[in-house]
Amino acid sequence: MHATTIPTPPGPFTLVASDEAVVASGWTDDVDALLALVAPRLRPADVRIRKDLGAFSKAARDYVAGDLTAIDAVPVSYAATPFLTRAWEQLRAIPAGAPESYGQLAARCGRPAAVRAAGTACGRNPTALFVPCHRIVRSDGSLGGFGWGLDVKRWLLAHEAFGAGAAA
Repeated sequence: MHATTIPTPPGPFTLVASDEAVVASGWTDDVDALLALVAPRLRPADVRIRKDLGAFSKAARDYVAGDLTAIDAVPVSYAATPFLTRAWEQLRAIPAGAPESYGQLAARCGRPAAVRAAGTACGRNPTALFVPCHRIVRSDGSLGGFGWGLDVKRWLLAHEAFGAGAAA
């Protein structure tokens, strides 16, 4: 496994990836903090720091530069319960600039009453940005939580709202 950190407007963004997929990512420069989010059976014993992770780094840089779809096709790898897996798949289906509520995510997962479980899925997401849990807000439109901080979530949503509006 390899890791790299790239600068973004809301702070350093680190990716941990195999040659095939991103296994962890988030707004930190602490690789160990990211590895703690990875399921034990996928957690690498050794991570080498690299300057660039090729297509994975490029997708993150392109997203920050305004190509909001650059992250959509990036492969991610995780091991989780069926509900978490379904929720993370559904998060990837939410388009940039169109945030949804925790209740809407629960409904997307086929369990409309599982609003708290939808929140848990967002909170346990090991591949932030590529599985865009930042696109989930409370039913009243307020931000709710975000593991990397509300300032980061606010920036991401504003970035996507502006980019989605600019593309329209």
